[in-house]
Amino acid sequence: MPENKLKIGLVSLGCPKNLVDSENMLGILSDRGYEIALDETAADIVIINTCSFIKEAETESVRTILSIAGSGKKVIITGCLVQKHGQELQQAIPEALAFVGTGDFQKIAEVIENIINKGKSAFEVSENPEYIYKDGAKRFHISAGAGAYIKIAEGCDYSCGFCIIPSLRGKYTSRSVESIVKEARGLGKEGLGEVILIAQDTTNYGKDIYGKPSLSRLLEELNALDDISWIRTMYFYPSSLDDELLNTISRLEKVVKYVDIPLQHSHPEILKRMQRPAIDNGRLIEKIRDKIPGVAIRTVFITGFPGETEEHFEHLYNFVQKHRFDKLGVFEYSREKNTPSYSLEPQVNAKIKKLRKKRIMQLQQGISKEIHESLTGEEIPSIVETVGPKNRVTGRTYRDAPEVDGVIHIKTDEALSPGDIINVKITAASEYDLYGVV
Repeated sequence: MPENKLKIGLVSLGCPKNLVDSENMLGILSDRGYEIALDETAADIVIINTCSFIKEAETESVRTILSIAGSGKKVIITGCLVQKHGQELQQAIPEALAFVGTGDFQKIAEVIENIINKGKSAFEVSENPEYIYKDGAKRFHISAGAGAYIKIAEGCDYSCGFCIIPSLRGKYTSRSVESIVKEARGLGKEGLGEVILIAQDTTNYGKDIYGKPSLSRLLEELNALDDISWIRTMYFYPSSLDDELLNTISRLEKVVKYVDIPLQHSHPEILKRMQRPAIDNGRLIEKIRDKIPGVAIRTVFITGFPGETEEHFEHLYNFVQKHRFDKLGVFEYSREKNTPSYSLEPQVNAKIKKLRKKRIMQLQQGISKEIHESLTGEEIPSIVETVGPKNRVTGRTYRDAPEVDGVIHIKTDEALSPGDIINVKITAASEYDLYGVV
C-alpha cells in the first residue's frame, strides 16, 4: 500500500468498452490502497484513458490531455491513442508521467509505484496487445445509473475495411462463462438492475474457448441469476446472428427485446468494399422482427465510404426509409492509416459525406418521432435511472440502451429507487425521448 495515499482521478473517453477498462484500472488501484477522486480536479494524478477509433475521437483525446496537463495536473495517458501513436505522444507530451497501452492496463499500479518510489516515467505498450479482465478482480464503478457493462470478450478477428480496432486490441479472446456470471452476480448484489454485455463482436462469444459461439449458453446462465432484472447485449455481427440466438433472446424473460446490430451499409457493393458480409440485410431485419415480437432494433451506418456513389447512397437512404429502425446512428467515413480502406479510391469529398449523414439523420428523426408517438397509451417496462427532487424520475424503456438511446421522463407519486423495473404508461413523445406516468 502506498505510504502517501495519493488521490487518483480518471477521465474515460470513447466507448463503453473503454469505460470497463477504466473501472478495472481504478479497481486495481483501489485494492492497492489509493484513494479514488471522482472529481479529477481534486486528484494528485489523473489517468486519461483515450479513444482512437476515428479522427474526431483522437482530436477529443488530445484536447483533453492538453487541457488537463495544461491545468498543472500530473497525467498518465492510457488506452487506444497510446497503442496507436505511443512514440509520437511521448515526444509531443514529455511532461506525462507514463504511457500505458491497451494490453498493459494490469500494470497500472506498478507504473504509479515506480513513479512515486523511483521517479521513473514509464512506457508500457506491448506490440501485440492482449488484455483480459482478471477473474475476481475488483471494479471501481464511476458510471451512474441502474446498469453496468460487462465486457465478455476482448479484441477482434475481423478485418473490416474502415476499422483499426484489431491492431489496437489484438485477437478475439473470450472470458469464461463462469467468470462473467460471477461478475454479473456481484453487480446484482450491489443493486444494479441491468447488465449490458459488450465486446467488439458479441455474437462470436466463446468460439475461441468452447469451439463454437456460446452467447446463447451465457444468456441462459445469466437469466437464472436472482439479483439481475435485465440483460442487454450490444454489438451483434450480422452474419453470425443465427436462429438459435434469436430464439434465445425471444424466449428468455430477463433478456430485453433489443437488438443492436451495426450494419454499416445496405448496398452489397459497398459492403464488399468494406470487407463486411454482403448478405441481404433487409431479410435479416425482417427475420429479427418475426422471431422477437416487440423487438427494438438499433443500427449504425457509415456515409462516404470510398467509392460510395450517389446511387449507393440512395440505396442506403431507401433502405432506412423502408425498414424504419427504432434507433439509428450515422458516422461519416474516417480515413485511418493502417486500415484496408486507407488507399481505396475514389475518396468521397468531406462535404458530401457530411451532407449524406445529415440527410439520413433527418430521415431518421421523422421515423423515430412516428415510432415514439405510436407508443402513446401503451404501458412499457422501464428501468429507473435517477430520482431527483420532487420525485422527478428519469428512466429507460427496454427499447433504450444507456448513453446511445433516449430516456423516459416519469411522473409518479410512488417511492422509486434506481434499478426498479416498472411499467410506465406513455403520455407523450419527442424524436428521442418519451414521457409517461406510473
